[in-house]
Amino acid sequence: MGTILASEVAQPARTDLSQVVEISVVIPCLNEANSLAYCVDKAMKAFQAAGLSGEVVVADNGSTDGSIQIAEEHGARVIRVVERGYGAALRAGIAAARGPFIIMGDADDSYDFTDVPRFVEKLRDGNDIVMGNRFRGEIKPGAMPWHHKYIGNPGLTSLLNLFFNARIGDSHCGMRGFTRAVYDRMDLRSTGMEFASEFVIKATQLGARMSEIPITLWADKRGRPPHLRSFRDGWRHLRFMLLYTPNWLFLLPGASFGALGLFLVFWLLPGPRTVASHVVLDVHTMIFGVIFTLLGAQIVSIGLFAKVFSYCERFDRGTVSLKRVLRRVTLESGLLLGGALFLAGFAGCAWVTWRWAASGFGELHEVRQVLFWSMWLFLGLQVIFASFFLSMLGISRGTYIGDYELK
Repeated sequence: MGTILASEVAQPARTDLSQVVEISVVIPCLNEANSLAYCVDKAMKAFQAAGLSGEVVVADNGSTDGSIQIAEEHGARVIRVVERGYGAALRAGIAAARGPFIIMGDADDSYDFTDVPRFVEKLRDGNDIVMGNRFRGEIKPGAMPWHHKYIGNPGLTSLLNLFFNARIGDSHCGMRGFTRAVYDRMDLRSTGMEFASEFVIKATQLGARMSEIPITLWADKRGRPPHLRSFRDGWRHLRFMLLYTPNWLFLLPGASFGALGLFLVFWLLPGPRTVASHVVLDVHTMIFGVIFTLLGAQIVSIGLFAKVFSYCERFDRGTVSLKRVLRRVTLESGLLLGGALFLAGFAGCAWVTWRWAASGFGELHEVRQVLFWSMWLFLGLQVIFASFFLSMLGISRGTYIGDYELK
């Protein structure tokens, strides 16, 4: 987490005022002098109009344009955050917030903070997280570039829902509300724009109760180029999602390569095959089948390493099925499987070598058998060493596999 320096005087501990402040509005800020006052004033007016006990926390990320002074003059509490980044600023601001309900939103006045009572109402109804949805609400002209509106946001939201079953309509909306309790359980670590994705992913993994409300996105008043970089930050979101979903990144592609490779190997083992009436697939294609099979096994192994690492590092919260598998699959079972495959492959290769030697080491006609049995020999070795590494991953983090307790 970024280093937090309170403005001017030390701030009271959160527990001292936890019963006084119910709502904390957290606004990350970096040179937002043109728009910050509007945001703070709207939040303050919303508190007053709805009879809410609230505070505005501005997490400043190194502003040099007078944003800090503006925030303090309009009644906000400023937290200076040394570590740069959207996520770093939000994490520091949320850590300093005093209320059990937290509403976050950008400082460019693109979100209307008079909507705060609507978020609070949903949180009081028992929701852990309340997401704003710009697509169910309204996007004002000039508020969102066309490639964000029709490609970037819908595409990333669809992938997040596909990978994690989040069932969210606007996963990257910058205005959202949540309870202190659920936030503390999420253990968010991102410092950049991918904070928004990590937030939804971990909330989904925790089984948090989420709802959405339609909101309006307005054209911002920042008066400068945005901090957001479309392609760079879009890739960071996509990269983050892929790293959190080993099934899609490793296991599915690896299993597909392996299945295709095994199909080619067994299909071509008896002899050449003719397709499309004139195309003959022979031993050269079978070689690719062996390569695909070994490549698939390697990718699946990496996926298993990633899943166990995610479990040990507490990245993956939805681990009931993984925990069940790890209790049943021991290092010894992996060694037995790998050993059986290796011995079968070794025996097959020895048989082919014996026949070759019996023929006086002349021309080798059993290339298909060599490829077939060598493939199983190499697969056996992969399984053996992968089993050892999986066991090491668990032990290294105090989460033991097989015969030992899984914490």
